[in-house]
Amino acid sequence: MAKKTSFERFEPTPGHARTRRHIVAVVAFDGVVLGDLATPCEVFGRAKDADGRGLYEVRVCSISPEVESEHVTLRVPWRLSCLSRADTVIVPGVDDLDRPIPERLLHAIRRAVDRGACIASICSGAFILAATGALDGLCATTHWLSASELARRYPAIDVDADVLYVDNGNVLTSAGAAAGLDLCLHLVRRDLGAEIAANVARAAVMPLERGGGQAQFIVHEPPAGDATSMQAVLTWIDQNLRRDLSLPVIARRAAMSTRTLSRQFRAQVGATPAHWITRARIRRAQRLLETTDFQIERVATETGFGSATVLRQHFVQIVGTTPLAYRRAFTHRKP
Repeated sequence: MAKKTSFERFEPTPGHARTRRHIVAVVAFDGVVLGDLATPCEVFGRAKDADGRGLYEVRVCSISPEVESEHVTLRVPWRLSCLSRADTVIVPGVDDLDRPIPERLLHAIRRAVDRGACIASICSGAFILAATGALDGLCATTHWLSASELARRYPAIDVDADVLYVDNGNVLTSAGAAAGLDLCLHLVRRDLGAEIAANVARAAVMPLERGGGQAQFIVHEPPAGDATSMQAVLTWIDQNLRRDLSLPVIARRAAMSTRTLSRQFRAQVGATPAHWITRARIRRAQRLLETTDFQIERVATETGFGSATVLRQHFVQIVGTTPLAYRRAFTHRKP
């Protein structure tokens, strides 16, 4: 099943930004996983324009004014009726897969799906979304420990247990815990562009780039000492994307053999150096396409691809569209 990405985004006019922000409704219910509930509030709440105004209106909503979580009772300010106006609906995880989900909640989510709102689940929230039928015929993911159960209960879903999130356009799912951060950051990028997404990531101390296809679960070697940490190397790479970043060059910078570098890089980052560098260069290209009028050849030079042809090949493979089409969809006009 193809993993589609929409390049339509919310672009308020200056006056519109003050009166009608993009509404994100985060659904709360008895048994909601607190981390999954907090993640979208944190990420979307940090998206601001150049004047410091919030670009999203985040509303936590539920059937009743109070919901019981494992550790606390939550007072919820909004009712389910706000789903009828929400641009994006986030469905957090549930603490028990056998917990009954109220039909009113399922119907409200289904109505939002049917009217074309963006619907995204975090972790075991995929089970709630699946119960509405919204995932039938689509690829979806959830926490790797629950993926086989999701496939068993809902055979019409193509379950992929090996990715962080799946974007089917208006219906998205993510894996567990930290993958919810990746999904929400991906939605910010989709709505508002790479520049604002990068600002949100920095403010929330989140990684700037973990693509949805990255593996959920990586077996790590025992923690390495400072001498073999990749953090300094990653920072140096990100600051030198125009340079020759062949494996021997990076190995010399890291004071390692190429074999040790490759092993440490894969263990700590979860990807090969070449794969990580390509994605970092694409991320830089996205920001240049959004925020400058550089010709494509110059964008290719600034990002280390060398030629527009090479940039286009990698851009289409990773982003799913051409640099020119991306620029048309994500102009440098600030929201």
